[in-house]
Amino acid sequence: MKRGLALLLLWLATLGGPLAATGPEYVLGAGDIIRITVFQNPDLTTDVRVSENGQITFPLLGPVALGGLSVAHAERSIALGLKRGGFVLDPQVVVLPTQMRGNQVSVLGQFNRPGRYPMETLPVRVADMIALAGGVAAGGADVVVLTGRRQGQAFRREIPVADLFARDSTVNLDLEGGDILFADRAPTFYIYGEVQKPGAYRLEPGMTVMQALATGGGLTSRGTERGMEVHRRQSGGQVAPLPLARTDRLQPDDVVIVRESLF
Repeated sequence: MKRGLALLLLWLATLGGPLAATGPEYVLGAGDIIRITVFQNPDLTTDVRVSENGQITFPLLGPVALGGLSVAHAERSIALGLKRGGFVLDPQVVVLPTQMRGNQVSVLGQFNRPGRYPMETLPVRVADMIALAGGVAAGGADVVVLTGRRQGQAFRREIPVADLFARDSTVNLDLEGGDILFADRAPTFYIYGEVQKPGAYRLEPGMTVMQALATGGGLTSRGTERGMEVHRRQSGGQVAPLPLARTDRLQPDDVVIVRESLF
């Protein structure tokens, strides 16, 4: 009974950092700083950073691989090493993350609140992280790109934002520490000449020349659809004018030129 009470008091004494409520599901990763305490062995108390290869250096044991382990598994791994080495007869180990950096996701680009976000609970999915970042900004694309590593291999996935909220969505993937979510700027087109509101506009999927004219407010009293051109960058890099019909679809960075009527 006394021993159980002492262990409880030791655990409570280690709490008090801002990340004390982490819980056993948290997975340690490179960059995390942890405090390791061994009951009745204060000389073994260690504050250490998890290295890029997932290891720490612990007194008596030397290098110990903790990267990818939950907090509970890390405690058992250190306790087993101390017991097998004959250093502590019945080790009671507490591992407390004090700074979580390994299990962060970088949210970059056209989000309302871009930055680095810790995964304090598991699992965290793509939609959860987009919500934490305030959603995709008004000027952001309809597709976000997720990059990271899975099973030691580079991983990349383009995810339509609308599909994240479909029933039984298969693209709302679980995130892992070190992942990057990126939202590019939405594709744009340009319309100039004899239209009511010339300028740059968001290119919606499947937008036609006629829809682009409507987005620009329609023709002015002097405008005509005859001789209308779309200037488009070719594969070689040069920009060439193309005659397009009203129902032809635009491409990103197209420039629509509306001519003045001669009559």
